[in-house]
Amino acid sequence: MWILFAIGAAVFAALTSILAKVGLVGISSNLATAIRTVVILLMSWGVVFASGSYHQVFAISSKNWWFLIASGLATGASWLCYFKALQEGEVAKVVAIDKFSLVITVVLAAAFLSEAATMKVIIGCLLITAGTLLMVL
Repeated sequence: MWILFAIGAAVFAALTSILAKVGLVGISSNLATAIRTVVILLMSWGVVFASGSYHQVFAISSKNWWFLIASGLATGASWLCYFKALQEGEVAKVVAIDKFSLVITVVLAAAFLSEAATMKVIIGCLLITAGTLLMVL
């Protein structure tokens, strides 16, 4: 089932880029990010309440809170940079560089989470890097 959600994520991410590029016309990228964030906030809490998982909020450890807060700050910084890049650059080039985050994630996961980088993963990362450079240069 995870593959269907992953495909959904890819399709919605693609729509995000196109819709955002059009929505950014004539407004600040920071304002656009704030508007998008409010929509995501409302949608996320709606899903939490609809699924009945809201009661778990009281059982979250302080370690989990700190890492989730740090992740939220990283997400916010990413969105601010992404929307500014979209506003000023070509969608295909911005998205190509943004998706290079996969390679950076693999490196960080190996360094900090001790996840193994198999030869297949390394070759995939090299191909993504080459593809990113090909699309951007």
